[in-house]
Amino acid sequence: MSFSERLRELDGHAQAELVRTGELSRGDLLRAAIERIERLDGSLGSVAVTSFDRALAQADEPDGPHPEERGPLHGVPFLLKDLGPTVAGMEATMGSRFLKGFVPAQGSELTDRFEAAGLRVLGKARTAEFGVLPTTENTAQGATVNPWDHARSAGGSSGGSAAAVAAGLVPVAHANDAGGSIRIPASNCGVFGLKPTRARTPLGPAVGDLMNGLAAEHVVSRSVRDSAAVLDAISGPAPGDPYWAPPVAAGTFARAVAEGPGRRLRIAFSTRAGSGGRLDPACAAAVREAAALCAELGHEVVEAEPAVAFTDLVEPFLVLWAAGVSSAISSFALLSGRTPEPGQFEELTWELYEQGRTLSAAGYLLAVSTLQRAARGLAGFYEDEGERQGRGSRRGYDVLLGPVTSEPAPPLGTFSVGTPRQQLTRAVEFCHETPLANLTGQPAMSVPLHWTEAGLPVGVHATGRFGDEATLFALAAQLEQARPWAHRLPGPGHPRMETRSC
Repeated sequence: MSFSERLRELDGHAQAELVRTGELSRGDLLRAAIERIERLDGSLGSVAVTSFDRALAQADEPDGPHPEERGPLHGVPFLLKDLGPTVAGMEATMGSRFLKGFVPAQGSELTDRFEAAGLRVLGKARTAEFGVLPTTENTAQGATVNPWDHARSAGGSSGGSAAAVAAGLVPVAHANDAGGSIRIPASNCGVFGLKPTRARTPLGPAVGDLMNGLAAEHVVSRSVRDSAAVLDAISGPAPGDPYWAPPVAAGTFARAVAEGPGRRLRIAFSTRAGSGGRLDPACAAAVREAAALCAELGHEVVEAEPAVAFTDLVEPFLVLWAAGVSSAISSFALLSGRTPEPGQFEELTWELYEQGRTLSAAGYLLAVSTLQRAARGLAGFYEDEGERQGRGSRRGYDVLLGPVTSEPAPPLGTFSVGTPRQQLTRAVEFCHETPLANLTGQPAMSVPLHWTEAGLPVGVHATGRFGDEATLFALAAQLEQARPWAHRLPGPGHPRMETRSC
C-alpha cells in the first residue's frame, strides 16, 4: 500500500499529528492529497476547481514564533464547497453555467476562519446548481457519483464534499445546509455531518442571513472529533452579523467529544413516514438499530414523535426556498455583471428564480410567520415542562432520532425526471423530515451507523435542542466508539461496514 493510500483512512487529527511529530511535513500531506485527487477523482467527479499551487505555497510559509499554538488540524488538506463562501482569485461557479469563469475579488469570513485553523484549501467541491436539489448532478460539470456505488447519487447539495471525504481524498471538507445539504450527502456517502445551530457560524461579508436563517455552514468529516474541532474554530459572530447563536455551555465542542454526555440522555426515536407517505425498510431499520444502541449505552430511549411534521410545512418552506434561490442568483448577477437568461440554468433552478421574483412581500412574511409558529411548537418537544410553564415535572427530550432520507442513495438521474415541479416534489419526498431542523434552527446530524445488504451507507438523523450541539457531539462520539466507521473506505481491498439489522 502506497504512502498516499495509507493516509486515506486517517482523519484530520491523525494526519495533523504526523506533521506535529515531524514524521511528515505539511507539504507532504498536501502532495499526497493532490496525488489522490488526480488518481481517483476522474471516476468520482467530486472536485469542481483546483488550486494546488496556492495551497502548496501556503505550506511553504514559516509557522511563526509559536508553533505550540497550532490547532489540531494544522496543515490538513481541505476542499471548499463551490457554493457560498468564496476565495479571492479562485473561480466560484455555484455549480452553474451562469457563473462559469467568474472569479470573485473578495473572500469570505468563513474561508479566513478555515485557513486560520490550519486547513489548506486544495480547491472546491462540486455542488448541485445553487444548492437546489438533494443530488449533485449539475449540467455545468457533470455528476458526482456515490463512492460506494457509482450508479447512485452522492446526495446534495454538498455531494462533492461528502464523496471526496468518503473516498479519502481529504479527511474533511466544507459543506452547507439549508434543507439537508450537509446531512443528506453525509448519509448517502457514509461520513459524519452536523448542521450547527442557526447563526453559529458567520455568512459575511456578502450576506448576514440566508433564506431567513435556513442556511448553516460547517463541514462533513471522517470523524466526530474533526467536526467538533472545525466548529470550535469557525464559531462565533463576525462584526455586523444580524444575530448569533447562544454561547457553548460545554466550553468547547472538542471537550464535549472528549468527555461524553456525562449523564443519561432522554432520547426519542421515530420512524413515521415523511411527505411522500413512505419510508424504505433500510432507513427504518437504521433508526431502530441506533435507538437500540443508545439504550445499550445507558440512555433512556422512548418511541415518540413531535406533533409538528414537515408534511404540513412544505409550501411555506418552498416559498422561502424560491425567494432564497432568486435572491442568490440576483446577487451573483450584480457581482459578476451578468444578466440571467433561462438557457444558462437548469429548468428547476430557473423556475424557482422566476417564482421568487414574483412573490409578494406579504406572501413571503406570511410564510415566515407560519414557520416561526411551527418552530415554537416543535421546541416544546425538547423543553422540560417545568421550565416552560413554571410547573410540572415532565422532562423534554435531549435528542430525537429519525431517518435522514426516505430511502438509501437513489440511482443517478432520479431527480431529473418529469417537469420541474415533479422534480421538486420528488426531492421533497426524498428529504423526509430533515428540513425541519432548518426551519427551527436546531442543530442536527447524520451519523453513519448502518449499511444495507447491497453495501450502501444509511445515516441516522439526530436533532438536538437549539444551541446544544455539544450534546449531539457527545452522543455521536459515544456511537462512534461503539461502532467505529472512520477507517471504512469504498473500493477493492478495503473493508465495508458489516450489514446490521434489527
